Amino acid sequence: MITPHGGTLVNRLVEGDAREALLAKAAGLPKVTLNSREASDLEMIAVGAMSPLEGFMNEADYQGVVDHMHLASGVAWPLPVVLSPKAGENVSAGDEVALVAEDGAVYGTMTVDSVYTPDKKKELEKCYLGDEEHPAWGYLASIGDTYIGGTIQVANLPVYGKHNEYRMTPADTRAAFAEKGWNTIVAFQTRNPIHRAHEYLTKVALEQTDGLLVHPLVGDTKADDIPSDVRMECYKVLLNKYYPLERSMLAVYPQAMRYGGPREAILHALCRQNYGCTHIIIGRDHAGVGSYYGTFDAQQIFDQFAEGEILINTLLFEHAFYCKLTGGMASTKSSPASNEDKIFLSGTKVREMLVNGERPPAEFSRPEVADILISAYAQPAKA
Repeated sequence: MITPHGGTLVNRLVEGDAREALLAKAAGLPKVTLNSREASDLEMIAVGAMSPLEGFMNEADYQGVVDHMHLASGVAWPLPVVLSPKAGENVSAGDEVALVAEDGAVYGTMTVDSVYTPDKKKELEKCYLGDEEHPAWGYLASIGDTYIGGTIQVANLPVYGKHNEYRMTPADTRAAFAEKGWNTIVAFQTRNPIHRAHEYLTKVALEQTDGLLVHPLVGDTKADDIPSDVRMECYKVLLNKYYPLERSMLAVYPQAMRYGGPREAILHALCRQNYGCTHIIIGRDHAGVGSYYGTFDAQQIFDQFAEGEILINTLLFEHAFYCKLTGGMASTKSSPASNEDKIFLSGTKVREMLVNGERPPAEFSRPEVADILISAYAQPAKA
């Protein structure tokens, strides 16, 4: 099976007597409160999904990532994973602190080895190619002006009210792949329902691999993105009817969305490598937002890394659409059709249709998916 990024699958979870001792110690430590993104990052670090990270980034790692997309150790890493204390939480290098949820529940502890002041505008420009209208700035402006870094130990993972039967750690997915006899596994990252174009891409990928992991992101997203519970219903009905169940699998990905375009495509790939995937689909404008990134920048950024730095294979796809000329799904690589014979809609256009009570065309969305989306968008009007 594919090696985790950095060589070892990190595990920062503490169990048994050691867990009880950690919780007892945490009760007497100064507290640092994690917001929802930081909590999802804590989970990803603790279970090894962000291997080789063993905690939130110290200043050397942060600066290396912002400037060069590499940790201080030289290992490739594209985006900061940081923790910012909240108002009134005073932390110094050398402290040990308790990491707690916004409701006070204890996650674990962190040994602080770095307290630093980031240049947030530089982080915005270098990592996200953004300005103050970019979603990344909305987040950066909402947190404090100090970051703290250090190794974590985790006794309790975040508790969620939904999708729990689909939450699998990298150790879980790797075990499931082995049990299924899959040697090559393609990951499909998504924060949208799977429409006909996505279905086409995943099935082309499935022709080349043993199994497909549909791995939707269920952490924080923009307010106008389709909620994860609605999307999950779409994924389930689609997989159950239109995919070979013995060669497909659904699990959720707890990370928060950064809308980081090319750099976030690298992040999604490295994390899926940790989950045991050998391939990942990188399509048009992966992890993009607005017009900040070129159509295929997220594919081209992988060329900036030396051979062997990133082990997971990328499957690169053009924009897919329903081709009226050939009567099926296609891409610009396989269809000679002119634009008037292509049916494709943006996520924004689909959301506009749903808000207006319009049904997406059958060439764009399976009827079962359209039914779920129409019902979900009708709910506020009924309330």
